Amino acid sequence: MSIVFIISAPSGSGKSTLVNQLMDEDRKRENELQFSVSVTTRAPREGETNGVEYEFLTREEFLELRERDELLESAEVFGNFYGTSREVLRKAEAAGKDLILDIDVQGASQLREKLQGAVTIFILPPSRQELEKRLRLRSSDSDEVIERRLREAAHEVLDYHKYDYVLVNDQLAESFERLRGIILAERGRTVRCEERVAEILGSFEQDGNQ
Repeated sequence: MSIVFIISAPSGSGKSTLVNQLMDEDRKRENELQFSVSVTTRAPREGETNGVEYEFLTREEFLELRERDELLESAEVFGNFYGTSREVLRKAEAAGKDLILDIDVQGASQLREKLQGAVTIFILPPSRQELEKRLRLRSSDSDEVIERRLREAAHEVLDYHKYDYVLVNDQLAESFERLRGIILAERGRTVRCEERVAEILGSFEQDGNQ
């Protein structure tokens, strides 16, 4: 059974950087993670590839998926729809991989209800001042957009207690090791190892009967 990891953070907290590093490291080592590519009705931006950054759908295609209950979560943001298809979970389970969902607070709230066993991780910036600094350094967003993101962040951080883990992203290398540690620790939970443990215990029983 695949483990679903839901990772949320205010915009600018470094979530995408950490998730990208996690996926790169996994490809070099275990290759046991699959990243969930969201579906959206917004137009592709320059340099984006369908199926990589997003799966780009028409509005009609998106609404049809939602009508068939094929979306684990969905939201409308500035006139465009975004969502997570059930198909990504089916593919992860078929491949025997754990699923990484990089998703906002609103989407995470919906997923918690549908995926009871999901592991939730909230990434916090070290302070509002540091978050503002990162937002101003990373892009050419207008002051108005940055202020809106900061207002949204002030509400989003209040949801931290709804998550299983909180990771303060102060030093990137340290934060990455903590994130990877959470993934590894969750895989070692007793409830997730029952099948393998049963095989091992069975081998002892066979040995005792000889």
